[in-house]
Amino acid sequence: MSALGKVVRSGVGRRRVQTLVIGLATMMAVAASVLGGTLLVVSGTPFDDAFAKQHGAHLSLQFDAGEVSAGELSKAGNARGVSSAAGPFRTATVIPRSEGAGPGWPMTVVGRGDPGRDVDAVTLLDGRWPARPGEITLSADSSLFPAMGMKLTFPGLSGGPDLTVVGVARSVTRTADAWVVPSQMAALTAPGGGGYQMLYRFTDAATAAQVAAGGRSVTRALPRGTSVGEQSWLAVRKSAERDTALYVPFLIAFGGLGLVMSVLIVGNVVASAVGTGTRRIGILKAVGFTPTQVVRAYIGQALIPASVGTALGVAAGHLLAVPVLAEAEEVYGTSSLTIAPWVDLTVIAGVLGLVAATAWASAWRAGRLRTVDALAVGRTASAGRGRWAARAAGRLPLAPPVALGLTRPFARPARALAMGTAILFGTVAVTFTVGMGASLGQVMKAKAHDVADVVVPAPLPDFGPQGPGSPGDPGPQRQPKPDPAAVAAAVESAAGTGNHYRAATVRATVSGLTGTIDVIAFTGDASWGGYTMVSGRWIAGPGEAAVPTPFLAATCARIGDTVTLNGLDEPVTVRIVGEVLDPRNDGMQVFTDAASLTAAHPDLTETSHHIEVAPGTDVSAYVEALNETLAPLGATARAGGLDAGGDMVLTLNALSAILTLMLVAVAALGVLNGVLLDTRERVRELGVHKALGMTPRQTVTMVLTSVVVTGLLAGTLGVPLGVALHGRVLPAMGDSVGVRLPDSVIAVYHGAQLLPLALGGLLIATLGALLPAGWAARSRTVTALRTE
Repeated sequence: MSALGKVVRSGVGRRRVQTLVIGLATMMAVAASVLGGTLLVVSGTPFDDAFAKQHGAHLSLQFDAGEVSAGELSKAGNARGVSSAAGPFRTATVIPRSEGAGPGWPMTVVGRGDPGRDVDAVTLLDGRWPARPGEITLSADSSLFPAMGMKLTFPGLSGGPDLTVVGVARSVTRTADAWVVPSQMAALTAPGGGGYQMLYRFTDAATAAQVAAGGRSVTRALPRGTSVGEQSWLAVRKSAERDTALYVPFLIAFGGLGLVMSVLIVGNVVASAVGTGTRRIGILKAVGFTPTQVVRAYIGQALIPASVGTALGVAAGHLLAVPVLAEAEEVYGTSSLTIAPWVDLTVIAGVLGLVAATAWASAWRAGRLRTVDALAVGRTASAGRGRWAARAAGRLPLAPPVALGLTRPFARPARALAMGTAILFGTVAVTFTVGMGASLGQVMKAKAHDVADVVVPAPLPDFGPQGPGSPGDPGPQRQPKPDPAAVAAAVESAAGTGNHYRAATVRATVSGLTGTIDVIAFTGDASWGGYTMVSGRWIAGPGEAAVPTPFLAATCARIGDTVTLNGLDEPVTVRIVGEVLDPRNDGMQVFTDAASLTAAHPDLTETSHHIEVAPGTDVSAYVEALNETLAPLGATARAGGLDAGGDMVLTLNALSAILTLMLVAVAALGVLNGVLLDTRERVRELGVHKALGMTPRQTVTMVLTSVVVTGLLAGTLGVPLGVALHGRVLPAMGDSVGVRLPDSVIAVYHGAQLLPLALGGLLIATLGALLPAGWAARSRTVTALRTE
């Protein structure tokens, strides 16, 4: 081993605490950076690659076949800004039944002769494209489970066409739930119904404004009101990226905190090593080390623990990415999403380069020191600084150990600033995590949409066989569903019932969108049921609807616009009066009054009942009495609202807890490093104090008090910074999943919480100073006095 290598190894072995601090700080920064960089890649690349490969449609427009002809639509494909177009394709909304099972959910079927090439080239995943009437290819994203050879019937259509599933495919822009040959569409279209679909690619479609401009260009020459729905590729992209994009702002925040803390701690550790090793530096230069070798020695002492921390951080980042990538694989329909090697290499090179640059800047002073000056410096620090603070503390009615401790930061302001910065970032992380947990709790409360004391759940949908099988085989018998009106009458007549509403869920489609949406129809006033409004107001009567933010984005609608619900007995048009916070079902829901669906869906049987008991009513006794009445009706009540849990919340809370604990540990170790250096410098001073009668308990008090001012100031500054970080990151997380968060979700800090959070800085400082305080208290007076 070379002489330089021996010096580096010796320095790492002597400074165990500093080595641990650098390694842990680097590990935390690398883990968050690897995870954040991976999610940035995963959230965009799979969709972008598939969109480019399949020539996805920038805009899908749905037209009313009774208002515009196929010829007019074909001419519109030559509009300005259109690079290519496909269509018009006939479309229909149908409700299939699969081989004797109950009625399915509405789906959009499109008549296309082939999978396409220039626009929306549909990718076959299994089987083949339909070649003749009687065949159908299902989308992998449809509500039906795609099985080859499955028979589909359509009892709601005259003639009852039967189709056989011959293929499974995927459109990257989700332009349909199923495809058939064009000649099949006549049998799937009800009289006077159906529409046309046009798919467009534009020369410029990178922003929502450009897509909207392209849409206006292609519809300008068409009769007004013929377009009944549209879907932008940006909305589909955002929906596909939603699950992974949610984590990116959160991880960027923690990764930034970790990187900044790593730089500060590495700089502080190396600068402290140079400051306390001045005499050693002089000896190295006296035996022949050049200034460059001295600087390289200190850089090496920082890079060794940083390299170990980087390796551990990469491993931790891979482990933390497992549950998040699993969710992404479900979204993109793949099982091959992994951390890209270049992400690991970029993070490793970036972090180690940052450590080396920081260590070089701090060690540069060591290279510049003259040999004679370095040898002339002893271990005892100069006592010139902080005298004014000592005189001021001496005039205060404080015990001597407390006064000595309080004045110590003024004697070493640079070291106190470094410790305070570490505590500051630890407090910021704790404050941010507490706020995020409270905000996620509000989101989950809004997701449950139920603050009811008692719930009568809706019966589960029955997708089993319809009635008896072969003769002599009675087959499974379907249990009769409870009559919602009878259950409602029993609830209203029960003693102790306060507010009560019922909610029924049906499936429908919206013109221009593929797939189905949930339509939740209310009977009674549901405004008290926990529905958090983002803007507008709650529904007040028939014909009105409240919808989540993703629904507005997907349909390009605003409050005051109307939307048409299809797939029911007849189309239903409702006017949007409010934007509600609802992350369920990707935000594709419509809340309306049950009277809006009276003609289109008169039989709302899958109904839940939500009850707020009167003040002073015992909930358990109420449920027991109500169930005696409901038992003959086939319904059961239970206490409490609906479940508000979620894997996303558990993952986010777990990640934030792990990363916060790492940051707090790094902050505490930063304090420990600073206090340890300080006590070692003051060994002789401590010996003098002990010789004059200072007890071990007073020594501990003096050392702990030396970090009180630093901890309180850092905690007081860290809380508002953590609140500000929360106020920036939470809206960014909402935007990443297409959800606008109301003030009730963001403004979650209360005055009673802020004081304990501010005292958290003092707690971190105290935890970091405990070990050096114990070491100082145990040191022998004679040994301390012998130290030069």
